[in-house]
Amino acid sequence: MSTVREHDFVVENSDGDAIHGDVRYPEQSDEPLPVVVFCHGFKGFKDWGPFPQWGRHLARRGFASVLFNFSYNGVAPDAPTAFTELDKFAQNTYTRELDDLDAVLSAVAGNALPGADLDAGRIGLMGHSRGGGTSILQAERDDRVQALVTWSAVSGFVERFTDEQVEDWEEKGYTTVVNSRTGQEMRLNRVLYEDALAHRDELDILDAASNIAVPWLIVHARDDESVPFDEAEALADAARNAELVKAQGGHTFGGAHPHDGEPPESLIEVWDRTRHFFRAHLKEQTAW
Repeated sequence: MSTVREHDFVVENSDGDAIHGDVRYPEQSDEPLPVVVFCHGFKGFKDWGPFPQWGRHLARRGFASVLFNFSYNGVAPDAPTAFTELDKFAQNTYTRELDDLDAVLSAVAGNALPGADLDAGRIGLMGHSRGGGTSILQAERDDRVQALVTWSAVSGFVERFTDEQVEDWEEKGYTTVVNSRTGQEMRLNRVLYEDALAHRDELDILDAASNIAVPWLIVHARDDESVPFDEAEALADAARNAELVKAQGGHTFGGAHPHDGEPPESLIEVWDRTRHFFRAHLKEQTAW
């Protein structure tokens, strides 16, 4: 397999917020590379568990992989696996994340990332959990995206708000979630709720799913403890061009943070299925 090279990058969204990411690619390549852009989920980050290993896995097999942190995900560059920017986490919104993703895709399409020679005509997009929902919204409106994969994706944003959260936002101006791994209590300010309501139509994931024109692979575990499998079925029912794959290993297919050693078989199966899908739909006319 090819030796992998890695570079950090920074791009800015339309508000000037910094988006930090990594691009990985095979050291030797005779042609511009197909690209896979990966979006992490809620309380996630680009260096979570086996995500970096997934990026290297793609790069060894002929892709450029792009992983990035949403600008307000709460993780700073100098502490890449810790939530040290809880003020930003509290102020994050769905539309900000869409703006971040658009900025990253623009950098990819403009071949503006360091090191790799990228093919703007062969861009794949994927996301996990909330990042899957964001990826669906982006793919529906962005003709630069040529193939889509979602892992454990949500089928709605506003629909996931609980009555208790709405009451908190309306009465206190914030609600809280607990990071089960670290025990941190993390605020979500009212701006998230207001953003979701103000842009409800734009953030309608099932409606976007019904308009996805590119090939789409939906991967979801039946035993997902965070996003029920019926959300995957709802996405597949809404879509016109999607394949639903039933996986194992819960919400992260057996992956965990911190990650050390080889990924579990349940995750390897998801990686292989995803890689073959992108290879089939981002290939050139000549065989790889």
